[in-house]
This record gives sequence, structure tokens and C-alpha cells, in this order.
Amino acid sequence: MDVATLVEQAREGRPRAVARLISLVEGASPQLREVMAALAPLSGGAYVVGLTGSPGVGKSTSTSALVTAYRKRGKRVGVLAVDPSSPFSGGALLGDRVRMSEHASDPGVYIRSMATRGHLGGLAWSAPQAIRVLDAAGCEVILVETVGVGQSEVEIAAQADTCVVLLAPGMGDGIQAAKAGILEIGDVYVVNKADRDGADSTARELNHMLGLGESRGPGDWRPPIVKTVAARSEGIDEVVEALEKHRAWMEEHGVLDARRRRRAANEVENIAVTALRERIGDLHGDQRLDALAERIITGRLDPYTAADELIESVTQA
Repeated sequence: MDVATLVEQAREGRPRAVARLISLVEGASPQLREVMAALAPLSGGAYVVGLTGSPGVGKSTSTSALVTAYRKRGKRVGVLAVDPSSPFSGGALLGDRVRMSEHASDPGVYIRSMATRGHLGGLAWSAPQAIRVLDAAGCEVILVETVGVGQSEVEIAAQADTCVVLLAPGMGDGIQAAKAGILEIGDVYVVNKADRDGADSTARELNHMLGLGESRGPGDWRPPIVKTVAARSEGIDEVVEALEKHRAWMEEHGVLDARRRRRAANEVENIAVTALRERIGDLHGDQRLDALAERIITGRLDPYTAADELIESVTQA
């Protein structure tokens, strides 16, 4: 099927067409440039919410509860759930689809699991393009759930309009938050499993750490802390309310446009760096690279100057 037809069918909300487009993205298809060119004028309207946190805090359950809450408000919802890749097959466990099976028959919800394929940072490399597909397909809210690997998982802050950090009592998450850069990326904090002992102390500890680390002026956003029991949908409406307040604040202060510009700039940079890396990778065994290496080991050239020469030769080729 040609790209124009796929895009048209995706705009009509046909899940198979959306799946085909995301598969083209994941597989780095030769048609990827054509797909992105076709989607560019159709995207930009979706509100992207990232959900991150340590394994076991209830990210998938919270995502499912948020889908239900947004559907009650009449919103079309897309879910991008990033699973860790198998080191053997390269595929993802797709456990998030199992947890969100209650939404499988809802035509207003599209759920896609993606494998990281070895990419660090909690997201798949192709996540930005997959988000654009869901946006162009008419999803008004896109929930991006990260892997759940812990301290290296802050990449979601660069991909989402609003970043939700989930914690749970009894998991040492207070300490994890302090040392993982989590205090810098959260726009809304959720203490899930609040029916457990220690939920109040976890919220207090988090609030204290946010107070210690903040350098906010009058009118700046202060991340709220919401307690939930996602398995029973308790507190989820309050989370949605906090998300909408953050969105309104960003729109009022020009933060939303700034974040989206930064996101687009990061995407362009990543694509360009990847293309350059591939071109440099093709030089292994090339006489130019061998000649530079020879000059380095004989002391006639330093590695930084050699790198400059290599970049110049690659970009002019």
C-alpha cells in the first residue's frame, strides 16, 4: 500500500494503517522520509504526556487508568508503551498490552508496544516518529510509558509536553529520586499504591526534596504531588486535573511552544548525528582513516585534529 493511502486511512482512525506506519518507522524503512513528509502538516495538535518511574510502581496500571479517565472526557488516546528488548530476539515482552487489554475493543484508543532495541534512556530510538504518527492519526492525548529501568531514564523529559514521575511507598524511591535526576524532570509527581503503609511519608519526603532543590520565582510551576491507587482508579481524576493545569500554565507562559521547539530540534540533531555516524562507520578499513591513525601513533597528529579532518572529509564527500 502506498504511503498516501496509509496516511489517509490513519487519519480515518483505522488501526491497521496506524500500525503499518509505525512499523515503517520502527524498521527504518526506505519510505520513512516519505512518511514523515506526509505527516508533517497533519501533526502538532496532540498533548504528549510521559510517564516514568522505577519498575513496580504501577506505570502500566496508571496509564490504563488515565486512558479510561481521558476517554470519559471524550478524548481520543494513543499509548506508546516502551518495553525492554530481549537480548536474544530483539523483541519486546509487550506486557503493557496485557495490562491494557480492557481498552483493546475501544476504537478511540490505540495502544502500541515498542522495543528499545538496545537504546538507553528509557525510550525507543524511533519514539519521536511514532508519536508523530499517533498525533497525525487524530489522537488528542498521547501517553508515553517508559521502560522503567531506573536512573538512566530521563530521556522522556525531552519528548513529552508534561512528564509524570511515579513513585510508590516501601521501594526506596525517595532516595532514588534524589540521586537520579528525577527531581529535575518531573512536572507532576504521583505516589501510587497510596493504600500501603508509608505513602504519606513518601509524599512528605518528596515534597521536602522538591523544596530543597527548587529555585523557582513567582509564577513558576511547582510540581504537585498526587496520591493514587491506580488499580482502583482512586486519585486518577486528580492526576488529570494536575495535567490540565500544567498544560494551561505552559500555554499561558509560552513554555509549551518552547518545549515543542526544543523537541523538534533534538529530533533533527539525532537524525543528523545518526546519519553522520553511519557515514563514519562506512570508513572502517578506509585509507583515510588508516592514514590518520598512522599519524596519531607516530606523534605527528593529535586525535582531536584528526577527528576534525575526518568530519571535514565526511561532510564534503
